[in-house]
Amino acid sequence: MLLVFLLQSLLLTCFFLSFAHPMEPSTSRCSNISIPYPFGIAGKSRFLSQGFQISCASGSSKSGPGGPVLSVGDSVFGILDISLLDGFMTILASINSHQCLGNSSISLEGTVFTFSDTRNKFTALGCNVVAMLLNSSSGYSGGCASFCSTKDNIVNGSCSGVACCQALVPKGLKKLELEFSIISNKDNSTLSCGEAFIVEQNSYRFLSTDLSNTNSTKPQYRPVVLEWSIDGGSCEEAKQTTSYACRENTYCYNSSNGIGYRCNCSQGFEGNPYLQGADGCQDIDECSTRNPCTHKCVNTIGSFQCRCPAGMSGDGLREGSGCNGVGTLVIAIVAGLALLVILFILGFWIHWLVKKRKLSKTRQRYFMQNGGLLLRQQMFSERASLHIFTSSELDKATNNFSNDNIVGRGGFGTVYKGILSNQVVVAIKKAQRVDQTQMEQFINELIILSQAKHKNVVQLLGCCLETEVPLLVYEFITNGALFHHLHNTSAPISWEIRLSIAVETASALAYLHLAAKIAIIHRDVKSSNILLDKNFTAKVSDFGASRPIPYNQTHVTTLVQGTLGYMDPEYFQTSQLTDKSDVYSFGVVLIELLTRKKPIMDDMMEDVRSLALQFSMLFHQNKLLDIVDPEVAEEAGMKHVETVAKLALRCLRLKGEERPRMIEVAIELEALRRLMRQHFILKSETLLEESWCHEEMSINTPPGLCLDSDGIAGDESVSLILTQ
Repeated sequence: MLLVFLLQSLLLTCFFLSFAHPMEPSTSRCSNISIPYPFGIAGKSRFLSQGFQISCASGSSKSGPGGPVLSVGDSVFGILDISLLDGFMTILASINSHQCLGNSSISLEGTVFTFSDTRNKFTALGCNVVAMLLNSSSGYSGGCASFCSTKDNIVNGSCSGVACCQALVPKGLKKLELEFSIISNKDNSTLSCGEAFIVEQNSYRFLSTDLSNTNSTKPQYRPVVLEWSIDGGSCEEAKQTTSYACRENTYCYNSSNGIGYRCNCSQGFEGNPYLQGADGCQDIDECSTRNPCTHKCVNTIGSFQCRCPAGMSGDGLREGSGCNGVGTLVIAIVAGLALLVILFILGFWIHWLVKKRKLSKTRQRYFMQNGGLLLRQQMFSERASLHIFTSSELDKATNNFSNDNIVGRGGFGTVYKGILSNQVVVAIKKAQRVDQTQMEQFINELIILSQAKHKNVVQLLGCCLETEVPLLVYEFITNGALFHHLHNTSAPISWEIRLSIAVETASALAYLHLAAKIAIIHRDVKSSNILLDKNFTAKVSDFGASRPIPYNQTHVTTLVQGTLGYMDPEYFQTSQLTDKSDVYSFGVVLIELLTRKKPIMDDMMEDVRSLALQFSMLFHQNKLLDIVDPEVAEEAGMKHVETVAKLALRCLRLKGEERPRMIEVAIELEALRRLMRQHFILKSETLLEESWCHEEMSINTPPGLCLDSDGIAGDESVSLILTQ
């Protein structure tokens, strides 16, 4: 009896315990929105950690009606959607910053969330405002410029730089920190106060009335996409811990923002990769769901097999070869051919080994002499994507470096055109002999240049160290150098193309100064080092004189190198190389684009042979027309030319600290290009309207229906920026 009593007491205790602590579900819903694990609703479903806890609001909140909400700090935001497969969460929030009112954004620091760089857009509103995204660790990380000429130029639905601009959100962004600056000195009354915010891409449509709300203190709620990940380092690091979240039949992949990791079901499985058991990743029975086989289908764990009847062969797939009766013969033929291929490859391999032994000692000596071992170590530690070519590959690509393949000569080597075995056309530069005492510096600079990835920088593809002097392999640019198109051709390029070349060159130099892992100063910016592809896209090239600057330094002291006419006079006098030295050289290139004159003019008096000096003298004498290319003056207008000239002269100031940064030059040139395009569009629309009106006047057109030729005021439509 005592034993029976104890058993009854134990059963009752278990019953009440289970009633007091019911099994919480792994997936729940709130207002018809699914909340999958690792997320969960407090008190209703389990969640992975405190960062994945979600509340279910019963009433309405500031961010919307009742439903699932996310708490970040003191703020609460409504949840619109959670994606388990892609790792995204869409919320309704006000993530913005006002130039006049300050920030109203949230900080995601300390949470499992970052702002998605692929699903959001950084958007800025205002007139003549530059909004630059700041990064506490590396400074500037993005931004855009918004300009206004007149209110008539503002177009609803267009956010391309006139009153509204958009840019990409940088990876791993946790907080919206901005630096506003006003480009124009001209008063724009109430429209001078800018606003910037993060919003889901394609969900925001610009309206001119939005400009009047930039001073409003009322928050504007817009959809924003957050990217979430499991905190715990990369997949490799997380797998070593007991808190690894990926369960059976799953695979781990690193988050695209570089923070944490996520899980997915392996191929052939479906379910929740963060759960075990029936709710986790379960095998898909392809045989019953897809019926993929022509005959017998056998389901396997994570896959399936199609089996053909006896005497037949093939893959058995409905979408493949199916089952047929000639499989044995085909297999025999394929096996015979495979054997012949293997024998051929084996013979070729033996021949190649014999030949390689004869050259291995010489190549190995050159490889070690040119820093090959150090290069491999640096590539492994820096994870640099630099291809090391063999000397035989480049001999074949250039027909043994034939003189017929020479495409250029310079102070830092000879450039050959080559075609690799995969038909990729490349430029191969045979450098001068490397100083053995500077070998470590040469290898470090090679690694840095290989990591400079920009669409307007000639890409360094690889190198070959098996020859007496190092060989550098670059992408081949088909249309030659800018110098040739400015000074050696009778068919000059238009000002629109020249301005685009200036914008792209400035963008590339700004990237080298700011966005690269280590700041790179080109040191030899000139029109012959700016190459053009078939679409006249600019590519900055020839980094033979370039020098990296460590993160904590503003300059390096080095031997003076450069080209006469482009060289920074301050660098020439002090031997201290800074990023402002490139700004000076770019200013000379900008004047070349305006005038089509060489930096050292042979047809002038000896004391004024310098193009920079001659241009500055004529500008201050109000005689720009005496030196500016007449075709540029006719195409762009003198107001536009004067604006570009002022920017060029700012770049040519004698003191480097008074020159603008390259990023500022790039932003101003891009703004000028956009305003110029807007001006041409408005001018074309006016000409079309005038033509229609002249044709319709004979059919009793009502008076005042058509605008006269002053309806759009030509250059006055961009006078705001051109009068700076």
